[in-house]
Amino acid sequence: MTGKNARHNAFLRLVSGNAAAFGSESRYPLHASKEMVIGRDPSCQVVLDAMMYRMVSRRHAAVRPLSSSPDNKFTWVICDLNSANGTYLNGKRFYGCQELQSGDRIGLGSDGPQFIFEYDLIPQATMMTKQSASLPSAANFQNHTQIKQPDSVSFTQLFPIISTGKDLTRKAYLVPGILTVVFVVLMFATVGRPQANQVIVASYIGFVVYYFVYQLCGKSKPWWVLIGTALTTALILLSPILDLFIFIFRVVLPGNLAAAQDATITELFIRMFFGAGLMEELLKALPILGAYFIGSKLPSPWRENIGVWEPLDGILLGTASALGFTLLETLGQYVPDITQNVSQQVGIGAAGQLAGLQLLIPRVLGSVAGHMAYSGYLGYFIGLAVLKPSKSWQILSIGYLSASVLHALWNALGSINAFLLVVVGVLAYAVLMAAILKARALSPTRSQNFATRFLGPK
Repeated sequence: MTGKNARHNAFLRLVSGNAAAFGSESRYPLHASKEMVIGRDPSCQVVLDAMMYRMVSRRHAAVRPLSSSPDNKFTWVICDLNSANGTYLNGKRFYGCQELQSGDRIGLGSDGPQFIFEYDLIPQATMMTKQSASLPSAANFQNHTQIKQPDSVSFTQLFPIISTGKDLTRKAYLVPGILTVVFVVLMFATVGRPQANQVIVASYIGFVVYYFVYQLCGKSKPWWVLIGTALTTALILLSPILDLFIFIFRVVLPGNLAAAQDATITELFIRMFFGAGLMEELLKALPILGAYFIGSKLPSPWRENIGVWEPLDGILLGTASALGFTLLETLGQYVPDITQNVSQQVGIGAAGQLAGLQLLIPRVLGSVAGHMAYSGYLGYFIGLAVLKPSKSWQILSIGYLSASVLHALWNALGSINAFLLVVVGVLAYAVLMAAILKARALSPTRSQNFATRFLGPK
């Protein structure tokens, strides 16, 4: 613009998307000295509903004001904030920042909501020179606003830990770092004591795997509830309940695993379906069902902290239960068995201990594509049944059978071909990740949840 008129009173107008279709407020004034961030995060200036606009990142894009010297005309730029699905200007995706002209169309993702950038014209004499002087110059703007920092160094810059206490605990993964240091010290302390060292190594690997799933779920759940779930499953395995399950599924039902050595692949799958899939998945689901019934009897907030009220709760408790199952089964059965067998064959105890450690690591680490995948998937259906009670039995039946089929496929095909084992493992992992994605979208508390993206920034 030239002459006596200048760009001012700029605003964004939402012209496409669910909110525009429903006729809700769609005009967002732009401040002449502050940037406007658009995204799903509640801290943004333009907050888009997470359920309506799933393609929009938490902090997707920002509209920033500039002062173009020497005319002091107001100019705005649109900047993509490393969004997952990109920002588009007039139908073309761009990176960094682009200057806006009246009538430009801004799209968040290729098929996401769209805004029109517009501004009113007011006389140049009415503009506040003091306000425009505080804005960064467009000549110094490269992709992001660059403001020269003073040469002086503050005390907190030299000792940053003094001023970043809250961010350190919330964003820097301080707790996992502390636990890693503790586990490392314990590993050193148990050198020469193989059984104790195996417990420490297995516990740490299990913690890392579960923390990965926890971050992807993105919903806070008290750690004492999750640890309690894992311990409950371990106690069930040590109780007479296990004998009852073995009698029902492996004696009454056709799940006798001892007679499966010479069976055909079809017979082997059927035996694994009853004797491993149905039996073990129901056993691991008991703590989840128990948490639901206990939570339903408690007042808020205990009800939400302990109970199961949505699919994310079911996944978190299901994977915790599976971790307890995996640790006890690995340390109490598989590792001692292979340690004893190798020691007897070779005649050297150290060889058996090494073989036990070699088995322990892949069993616990691979649980994210094994027991944790099956139980987390079933947990998703348990939470979904709570969220949709009118279809609960249908939902639970589908979840229980599908989780058991995955479990049986792993056990049956593992004895045939290693490549087939890889295929089933990848499938189980993909099923769990898909359940987490869907659970995050269905979460009633999605706006308060945190979540780590699978790929790219938030």
